[in-house]
Amino acid sequence: MPVAASARSPHHTGRRVAVAGVALCDAGTTGPASTETADAETARAEAATPYALHAQAARRALADAGCDRSQVDGLASAGLGTLAPVEVAEYLGLRPTWVDSTSVGGATWEVMAAHAADAIAQGRADTVLLVYGATPRADLKARRRTADLSFGARGPLQFEVPYGHTLIAKYAMAARRHMHQYGTTPEQLAQVAVQARANAAANPEAFRREPITVDDVLSGPMIADPFTKLHCCIRSDGGCAVLLVAEDRVADLATEPVWILGSGTAVSHTTMSEWEDFTVSPAAVSGRAAFAHAGVTPHDIDLAQIYDAFTYMTLVTLEDLGFCAKGEGGAFVQDGRLLRDGALPVNTDGGGLSACHPGMRGLFLLVEAVRQLRGEAGEGRQVRRRDGTLPELAVASGTGGWFCSSGTVVLGRG
Repeated sequence: MPVAASARSPHHTGRRVAVAGVALCDAGTTGPASTETADAETARAEAATPYALHAQAARRALADAGCDRSQVDGLASAGLGTLAPVEVAEYLGLRPTWVDSTSVGGATWEVMAAHAADAIAQGRADTVLLVYGATPRADLKARRRTADLSFGARGPLQFEVPYGHTLIAKYAMAARRHMHQYGTTPEQLAQVAVQARANAAANPEAFRREPITVDDVLSGPMIADPFTKLHCCIRSDGGCAVLLVAEDRVADLATEPVWILGSGTAVSHTTMSEWEDFTVSPAAVSGRAAFAHAGVTPHDIDLAQIYDAFTYMTLVTLEDLGFCAKGEGGAFVQDGRLLRDGALPVNTDGGGLSACHPGMRGLFLLVEAVRQLRGEAGEGRQVRRRDGTLPELAVASGTGGWFCSSGTVVLGRG
């Protein structure tokens, strides 16, 4: 395995970039499944504002790294406030000289991590905080928002909205096309949900931990054919933060650094009629760039964290990243391959299907990848290689919109 790639700059020039600290906020498992089990602590978590979740996650990530907020000169934030990074920076008491508010859906955080790594490598920032928090579940309960997922009554999307073309329906159409073209079955898609739940069972921070079976998935209420309820992500509150630093700051860290070895970004479409092939996501572009950038191949990777708002996302992203050939994703996800102790552990925290999904989940992928690489996942869910050693390489790949955007980041231990 070419672990020596971690000795290179993330962009082969300038400074290397490391993940110095990661953290979740308390509301990562927001609230109980039913109000009958609510307690005071849960009530406080559900009452927390998105700003408060940002602050808690940021404080914890800084503490994890052993850094003070005065050292933070870069901030990446999206999805909150009229002037997203400015409002969040003010709330956190920061005055960054480098900011990013790129918002491309669930891929936002991998794209932002790539931007931040570029900035640090080029000397435009030394310490960049990526931070996110959202309370969609609590907002829906309190009727502060609706569950409308149609998006875009104006612009190009207006031509699809009258036909009820919701976000879920767009993913369902893509899944149906893959089934038609390659023979992928509902049972194979269900395997993704079953294995995600099995991984979540060992994660005390996961929202859903009770076991499920393929029959449970298939017999659930239909949401958008072929997706039943358990094919779809949960709705939770939550937040997290990731702190990136330049290599010359690593000696002062409180934890082992995890290096950003390579990254890639790509966009595809917003209007479904402009998507050339429903069976190919933009991860086919971002993944190829990230692996080439890192000097590794998919076969070198020990574990993968993949955006999974729906089961089909996991399957097709695995294909597009090169873990299996196009059309072979259905067979690839069977036989427990995605479990913590499987051939390719995927979404080891339980993913968006079982652990948490407060909206733009991409930052959680980076948190889990780093925890696994540092050997901090905990008893019963820490991934180990066949020889018992800790994993060396991980990939985090986020998807935004309805396969509209993709960001892929390769991470490794030094």
